Amino acid sequence: DGTLVFVEVRSRNTLEFGGAAGSVVVSKQRRIILAARHYLLKYVVLPPCRFDVVCVQSVAQANTAPRIEWLKAAFDTT
Repeated sequence: DGTLVFVEVRSRNTLEFGGAAGSVVVSKQRRIILAARHYLLKYVVLPPCRFDVVCVQSVAQANTAPRIEWLKAAFDTT
């Protein structure tokens, strides 16, 4: 649909402090938004944008695949 998606991938081995999703705190969001703004400087007409987060949560059990969660539009610039 023409939307430019900025994706932050976070991985954690434990659920402490909110796990992978909880690690995308406001200060991290600001840094991602700043990088996106810098990238968008090359565009004359700005495309619609979205900020997604992909969370990879490892499981302590042997032979268990990590849990992957895709958070579409996880945060915005406001």
